[in-house]
Amino acid sequence: MAIKTIEKLQWRYATKRFDPTRILSPDKLETLKEAFNLTATSYGLQPLKLIVVGNNEIKKQLMPLTFNQPQVRDASHVLIFCIEKNINASFIVEHFKRVEDTRETPRKILDPFEKALIDNFTEKNTVEIKQWMGNQLYLTLGALLTVCAMESIDSCPIEGFEPQKYDELLGLANLGLESVIVLPVGYRDESDFFIQLKKVRRGVDELIVEIN
Repeated sequence: MAIKTIEKLQWRYATKRFDPTRILSPDKLETLKEAFNLTATSYGLQPLKLIVVGNNEIKKQLMPLTFNQPQVRDASHVLIFCIEKNINASFIVEHFKRVEDTRETPRKILDPFEKALIDNFTEKNTVEIKQWMGNQLYLTLGALLTVCAMESIDSCPIEGFEPQKYDELLGLANLGLESVIVLPVGYRDESDFFIQLKKVRRGVDELIVEIN
């Protein structure tokens, strides 16, 4: 299993050309959605959402807002990682209600943690909260890149896009969201030059420090 995992990670690369004729099956897409939901986040708060775009016309409209990178047009689906615009006491209370309902945890156990978390976020300013949410979002991105590799789904994380124009086109403000990262997913076009290139990495010996 370990060898297979490394082989899959070797297979993965930032796909530059997708085959527009190949579409993810509903099962594959559902796997990505479930993986997004199951990814770890700080306190388990999940201060983010995933927009899934499969509509070809919308994908075409997204391309000029992504500095004309063709991946968003040709990929099977475009996943847009978003953070919540407002993390407040109500958001935290809702989370602990979900914990209570799911685990049947007594309120006498939950209440102190709920209060501590509300107090903690009350002390943070908007910039600090937004940075914290961005950190959680990148956790999910890393997880989904790995899941894509394991499922033989090609992907290409993109930071080079115009978030405000994405938000306007997709009506994200009405959903209380801001776009942060774009991830086209699908299947590589075999003519993609980057398929044949070897990975360039610093190497395990240089990156890993073992303290025994």
